[in-house]
Amino acid sequence: MNKKLTLASALLAATSAFAFITWKADSDKVLTEIGNDTETAGYWFSYGDDGDGGASSVTWPVERGNEYSADAMDPVIEACGGICGTAVLAKGTLTYNPFVGIGFNVVGETSETDKTPAAGDASAWGGVCITYTADISPALELGLGDAVDASIGYANPSATLPKAATAAVTKTLAWTDFKQPSWYKGATKMDGATASTKLVAIKFKLQNTPGSYQFNIQAIGPYAGECGPNAIKAVRGASAAKAILSGRTLSFAGVNASATAEVLNLQGQVVAKGDVASALNLANLDAGVYMVRVAGKAVNFTNKIVLK
Repeated sequence: MNKKLTLASALLAATSAFAFITWKADSDKVLTEIGNDTETAGYWFSYGDDGDGGASSVTWPVERGNEYSADAMDPVIEACGGICGTAVLAKGTLTYNPFVGIGFNVVGETSETDKTPAAGDASAWGGVCITYTADISPALELGLGDAVDASIGYANPSATLPKAATAAVTKTLAWTDFKQPSWYKGATKMDGATASTKLVAIKFKLQNTPGSYQFNIQAIGPYAGECGPNAIKAVRGASAAKAILSGRTLSFAGVNASATAEVLNLQGQVVAKGDVASALNLANLDAGVYMVRVAGKAVNFTNKIVLK
C-alpha cells in the first residue's frame, strides 16, 4: 500500500539526563523512558469516582479509539492538540465532591500475564512540568498503585494547580512540592520525594462540586522540560522537521543538520537506523505500529508510524 503519510514533528525538550521526553501532544504515548519490556508505559487513560458510588464521567470532543484499542486517545489528541474534554462531575452517592482524572503509567504493566501497573524510580526527573487549561483548579497527583494508595488512606502526594479557564498555564513542580492532603491524619506518611522513587502513575485530577468543566492537557515533561508554548522555538529548525512515510520508505524533510533516525518496535528495540539524509527502507519489517525517533544537534522529535 503506497499511501503517503506526513507526520508532524514535535520537540523532545528533555535531555537523556532526566530520562523523560517532554510530551507536547505529538503522540498517544508519553515517553517516560523508564518503561519495562511490556511497552505499555505512557499511554493516556481516564478514571473516575464510580468505584465509590460517584456518577462522574468525561465527555470527549470526538470518539476515542483506533484499530488496537477502543480507549486510544489518538483522535482526541488530533482534535484538541492535547488531551481535552469536559469533566461532568456528578455526586451519585458520594459523601465528598465528585472527581474524574486523566493519567498515564510511568512503567507499564508488570508483565504480559500480570496487568498490574508496576512502580519505577522517577526521582531523576526532578519533578514535573505541565501546560494545561481547566475551568476549575486541578491537582497533579502521584499514583503509587492500589496497595500503597490504600496503605496511606488514598492521601497521595499531590500539588494543587491554579485554575486556567481563559489561557493555558505552565507550572513546574519539584518532587518536594507534592504533599499529602491536610485532612490526612494517618500514621503512614509519604512525601513527594519518596513517592517519586516508587511511582506508578502521574494523574491530572479534577474534583469539585457537581457541574461541567472543560480541560486540556497540552504538555507534560520532567522538571527541566520545556512545557510552555514557546518550547518548540528552543531548538533551531525543529518546527519545520517532519518524517514522511511512503509505502515502506521512510524519508525526512526540514532537517538541515546531521541527525540520526531510529525506528523502534513496541518492545523498544531498534529495528532500523540511519542518517536522515538518506531514506530508510522498511520493507523487511512486519506490519504494525512503530516509533520513529530523530536526534541531532539541532533537532529532536519522535512520532508513531503504522506499517500496513
